[in-house]
Amino acid sequence: MQTLRLLFLLAATGLFMCPAFAEVSTGDAAPDFTLSDVDGKTQSLSAYKGNYVVLEWFNFDCPFVKKHYDGGNMQTLQKEASAKGVVWLSINSSASGKEGNYSAADTKKMVAERGASPSAVMLDSDGAVGKLYGAKTTPHMYIINPEGDLIYQGAIDSKASADAADIASSKNYVRAALDEAMAGEPVTDATTKSYGCSVKY
Repeated sequence: MQTLRLLFLLAATGLFMCPAFAEVSTGDAAPDFTLSDVDGKTQSLSAYKGNYVVLEWFNFDCPFVKKHYDGGNMQTLQKEASAKGVVWLSINSSASGKEGNYSAADTKKMVAERGASPSAVMLDSDGAVGKLYGAKTTPHMYIINPEGDLIYQGAIDSKASADAADIASSKNYVRAALDEAMAGEPVTDATTKSYGCSVKY
């Protein structure tokens, strides 16, 4: 009985130690954030207002992330986006001691080994930015328009598998959303369910 009373008390006072996830709605202003990148430079989302920005949550130890990097899909998408003036920010929210958490130097080396070309790679080891955006999986993708509004969030593509062979027959939601938005058209699939490994907060 005392245990039940304690549980009710904890619930009433909000003392359960659960990670707090914000709800960012597609169409709303994307919340600003500041993080250090793997080169030690300070990066703020607000500095890129006026550009399309892609946020990519990653964890190189996750098989779903490996699918898109080993198959070359993520690198191709990064290069295509960059050629159109899109800013690509890769974020790792794995906490210290958890899967996928590496030093800035090791992360930079792994990015180079994979031939990736994001605009910046940032470590969010306390999970503050990931929780601010409600990032739940790796990968989890977001697109922000030049006005600073979130125009897409969710999966990278339409086949929720860890098999690189499925990439060719999938609809790439990120590519499609960028193409539509940059052509002045509404984004057909503005919110999808992300898939992958859980973010290791």
